[in-house]
Amino acid sequence: MSVNINGSTGVSLVQDGVIVTADMASSVPLGTKNLIINGNMQIAQRGTSATGITGDGLNTVDRFTRELNTAGTWTMTQDTDVPTGEGFASSMKYSCTTANASLGSGAYFAIESRNEGQNFQQLKYGSANAESVTLSFWVKSNKTGTYTLEFYRVDSNRDMSNTYTIDSADTWEKKTITIDGDTTGVIDNDNGDGYRLLWWMGAGTAFTSGTLATSWATISNPNRVSSSNVNLADSTDNYINITGVQLELGSTATAFEYRMYGQELALCQRYYQTSYPSGVAADGVTTITDGVTWVAINTADTSNGGSYPTPMRATPTFTIYYPGGGSGVNSARDNDAGVAITTIGYTGGTATTLPRLTKGSGFTTRANTIAAQYTATSEL
Repeated sequence: MSVNINGSTGVSLVQDGVIVTADMASSVPLGTKNLIINGNMQIAQRGTSATGITGDGLNTVDRFTRELNTAGTWTMTQDTDVPTGEGFASSMKYSCTTANASLGSGAYFAIESRNEGQNFQQLKYGSANAESVTLSFWVKSNKTGTYTLEFYRVDSNRDMSNTYTIDSADTWEKKTITIDGDTTGVIDNDNGDGYRLLWWMGAGTAFTSGTLATSWATISNPNRVSSSNVNLADSTDNYINITGVQLELGSTATAFEYRMYGQELALCQRYYQTSYPSGVAADGVTTITDGVTWVAINTADTSNGGSYPTPMRATPTFTIYYPGGGSGVNSARDNDAGVAITTIGYTGGTATTLPRLTKGSGFTTRANTIAAQYTATSEL
């Protein structure tokens, strides 16, 4: 057997007089192809379940937030219900617990993926070479019908929307949507919110009364959601599961790109991280006795607590928790004196280094070690 390499046709294998040409670029991933972080829903640093959800935010599965206004009450879980034989272990599930069968004009519910602009420069938007992208994902719901998927560019305030259909109740279905590149309006090359995907679960007439924007245009609220979009909030029987989210260059959906757990966790920690194990809710850290150590430099201030395990997107919002035993938020422990220190704050810190802990007084002795847990968030 011989191997021939040609700059035009790729690699050919010659064996027994038979030539087989292999196009390595399209068949073998040569780098990160999935632009979406945590698309298989395996990372859930905040915990695996949250109830009573009525507004915007993240609760369980990392990197998938929501926009929610007067469209029911929900439970969100990192679920083990997944498509059979696809290699997934987790999905993101929303279940309706309080229904709203008649959405007001300004009501909405959308699951959202927000992404840094600098990670999307290969799309070449704003140029004649703007690239097409293909989104693929798995979805399951009891509620069949029409759903809207919106592609939204924050920097240029432009969007386009497509519809997909859930055909069979309680059945995993794979959906694929390809969109053309946009030759108008760039995606800023920075660490800000540059590119969003929105899975619309319901919306009032403020979002559905226009003509659906099926090609790139300046965003207009009435044109964002199909007038035929389901209202997932219309019954407490309703739920939706999503997993296997992949956005990639080109017009073909390829096999899902699985990354190592540690890789995916580090990608998520750029936006949110904790000093305690992943999957433990913040109000559960009182059961964890170990903490990050600071050193008191006087009775009111400490040294910084070292560096974050993963550098963060920007200087984060920092919340301090007692490292084990009931004193709660904004509390720490003086390890040497064996006492709790309450109502502390923080100052300084960067995207790479933890801040100092501060208090008017109360750090008992200079050089005492101060222990605390923390959460740090720099979400888009």
